Amino acid sequence: MKDFERYTRQMILPGFGESTQQLLSDARVLVIGAGGLGCPALLYLVAAGVGTIGIVDFDTVELTNLHRQVLYSEEDLGQPKVMVAAKKLAVQNSQVKIVAIETRLTALNAEEIIAGYDIVLDGSDNFPTRYLANDACVLLGKPLVYGSIYRFEGQVAVFNLPDESGQKTNYRDLFPDPSETEGVLNCAEAGVIGILPGIIGGFMANETLKIITRIGSPLCNRLMTFNSLTSATYTMDLSANPKAAEFSPKTLEELSLMDYEIVCEVPGLKELAPEDLDRFFAENEEYRLLDVRESHEMPKLVGYPYFSIPLGSLLDRMEELRENKKILVFCQSGTRSAQAGQLILQNLEDASLYNLKGGINNLIAYQKSQEV
Repeated sequence: MKDFERYTRQMILPGFGESTQQLLSDARVLVIGAGGLGCPALLYLVAAGVGTIGIVDFDTVELTNLHRQVLYSEEDLGQPKVMVAAKKLAVQNSQVKIVAIETRLTALNAEEIIAGYDIVLDGSDNFPTRYLANDACVLLGKPLVYGSIYRFEGQVAVFNLPDESGQKTNYRDLFPDPSETEGVLNCAEAGVIGILPGIIGGFMANETLKIITRIGSPLCNRLMTFNSLTSATYTMDLSANPKAAEFSPKTLEELSLMDYEIVCEVPGLKELAPEDLDRFFAENEEYRLLDVRESHEMPKLVGYPYFSIPLGSLLDRMEELRENKKILVFCQSGTRSAQAGQLILQNLEDASLYNLKGGINNLIAYQKSQEV
C-alpha cells in the first residue's frame, strides 16, 4: 500500500478514509486532450492520487494556448503537449503513473487505447473525437465524463453510467446526428475566456473523483451548464433518444470502419488535406482560394493567391462568387470554412466547393513537418 500522508486533508473528510483513497490509487483514468479542459482536470486528478492516468494528445504547445492551458509555459512552445504534461505531472506527484500517448484518437486505435482504463474524461474540442470517444465508451462499457466550452459558457455531463434507477444516456442521446453540430465553432474559432476551461475542467475532475470514490451523486443523465458572466448554473435532465441507435455503431468492428471525419462533414462540401494542396491547384487552376477569417486574424497564408470575405459578411457578398463558383474555402481550423461552404451551397446553384481540412493551422503544421 502506498504512503497516503500527502492525502490526509481529503482522507479526514466524512465517509472518505484510507479505503476510499485506495480506490483512487487503484483507479485508471484516460484523459482525451491535454488542452484547456484536460490541463486543469489532469492537475487535480494527479493531486488527488488517481493511480494511473493516460493522456491522449497529438498537438504541440502554441503561444495562443497559454492563456488557458495552465500546464504549459513559454519555454514549452513547439513541444508535444502530451510529453510536456507527462513530465510536469510526474514531478507534481511521483506516486501517480502517467502514460503519455502521443497520437490522435482514431476509429482504428480507440478500442485498444480506451479498453485499459476504468473511466474516460473527454477534453477534446472537436465533434469527430467526441462522437468517437462516446461510441467507443458505449461499446466498451466505460463511463464517459464530458465537458465542453463555448465563449462564456461551459457544459459538463456524465454519460454511460447508470443512475439509481438503472437508466443511462450517452452523447448521442443529446446529439444523435453529427449533422446537428454543423457550424458550431470551437474555442479557436469562437474565442473563450481563459478561466472558463479551468472551471469546467475542475468540474470534470470532480465528477471523475465522485465516480471512483462512490461519494456524492455524479451528473448521470444530467447536463449542467455554467455561465461565467453571471456565475449561474442550471441542469437539464437527459433521457434516451430513440434516434441515437440509428446513427451509432453496433459493434467494435463497425466502429473501427467508421470515418468520423466524414460523418461530421457538411453534405456537398468536399475536404482537401493540406498535403494535397499543391497537387490540387496544379490540376485545378480554375479554383479560387477564399479566406473567411476576420482581417486581423493571423497567420496569413503565404505562397498561394487568395481573396478574403469574412464569414459574417459572406451572405451579403454572395454575388461576388457567382462569376466563378469553383472555390476552396479555408479559415483557422476548418470550422468556419465548413459553415461558409454550407452557406455557399445553399445560395449558389452548381457551386463546386472544397474545404481545407483543419484550416491554416493544419496546413502550417504539415509544412513544418516537411521541414524536419
